[in-house]
Amino acid sequence: MKRTKKTIVSVALATSLALSISSTYTAAAPATQASASQAYNAVDKKVLNKINVDNIYNDIEYLAKTPRVAGTAAEHKAAWYIQKKLKSFGYKANVEPFTFVGYTEASKVELSADGTSYSPSAFTYSINGNVSAEVVDAGLGTKEELTNQDLTGKIALIQRGSISFGEKVLNAAEKGAKAVIIYNNADGELNGTLGGANDGYVPAVALPKAEGEQLLEKIKAGNLTATVNIEGAEVSERISYNVTATKSPTEKKRNTDDIIVIGAHHDSVEGAPGANDDASGTAMVIELARVLKSLPTDTELRFVTFGAEELGLIGSQEYVDGLSHDEKDRIVGMFNLDMVGSRDAGDLVLKTADGKANFVTKLAQASSLRLNGAATPYSEGGRSDHVPFAEAGIPAALFIHDPAEPWYHTPEDSIDKISKEKLQDVAEIVGTAVYDRARPDHTGPKTQKGKPFKAPELYYQQDLK
Repeated sequence: MKRTKKTIVSVALATSLALSISSTYTAAAPATQASASQAYNAVDKKVLNKINVDNIYNDIEYLAKTPRVAGTAAEHKAAWYIQKKLKSFGYKANVEPFTFVGYTEASKVELSADGTSYSPSAFTYSINGNVSAEVVDAGLGTKEELTNQDLTGKIALIQRGSISFGEKVLNAAEKGAKAVIIYNNADGELNGTLGGANDGYVPAVALPKAEGEQLLEKIKAGNLTATVNIEGAEVSERISYNVTATKSPTEKKRNTDDIIVIGAHHDSVEGAPGANDDASGTAMVIELARVLKSLPTDTELRFVTFGAEELGLIGSQEYVDGLSHDEKDRIVGMFNLDMVGSRDAGDLVLKTADGKANFVTKLAQASSLRLNGAATPYSEGGRSDHVPFAEAGIPAALFIHDPAEPWYHTPEDSIDKISKEKLQDVAEIVGTAVYDRARPDHTGPKTQKGKPFKAPELYYQQDLK
């Protein structure tokens, strides 16, 4: 989600939701000496004995009473609730507002061609418009492909892939296109984002693969005229919130000067109560803040819930942008909890923005190996709030169940779909992994700093989380 700067977040990095590049997972080598394992388990129990899964479940139930769309009163109420809970544990918790450019989804999205009506969806940040024109094949919509193509007054039919949706639309518009149709390159619906408001956009709609290929065949058979109509979309400046709480090291003489961040996003999408996405992660952050509050630590712990993740990782990007150089250097790991409780999702996996192991995955895999006898696998994946941290050179990983539940981003993402067993499992793995590093007599993997980099196209897509 590319967004203009102000106090407004740059969503040139954007969106929360992205394409998973790899489904191949890598597990850690199961190598732990028995004596070390027993020692770790004794320490683990200090965390395990404190975790109360009912606390997590009850907080999810409260948060999932209504959708918590960024910039709405419901999101503000959720932020206030999180702050109140954190304060009840003795933290000085802050609700930190930030401004962003928000988008109201179109109320009407229509596409007809050659007498046939289709069922398109509008891209987030697409503009309104009613365009009737000839449809032409624009390939993948890259600048190279369009170099010698005149799209003046036409509707460009573009396949998903290679570059972001927003780039495809801008490239076509620069060549004169009056509207854009983008179709999926894989089976399933396509619900995407253009990455942020941009005056260069033209109306843009999305189609499933089969319908896009049908239009392509009609183009090859002869001239094809279509009508694209989008109504009710709105772009405006809004306010969202991050909620933060910090536990300073209790062992002052052993202070490592390091920081660990445990985070999740508290906003949801329009129409979805977001019990799993991501009241589950938010409630787990709250519970882990309670659990770790009374334990001795030599490392600073930060608990953060982010706003406007669903609109482009905006809150987490705002948070990372606000870190000093010293803070970025001191943060040794970011644990991102997103969609960690659905009974209908797959198994727990870890995802890193570059697909490589890092300090967080090593801690988590060591923890899951101790607790469950198997290391939680990892692979490449963007789509959530670990990405801005990773791009800043901070080791970060997403904790999520894969594949996602069928209720993802629907009104069915409700409290009755939440599994206490899955919540317990993730809370135990993350809680013990964090404490394994934050305890005063910690051993295990050494801190491992990353290098700043630009994540691949992983987060310009909004169809998968």
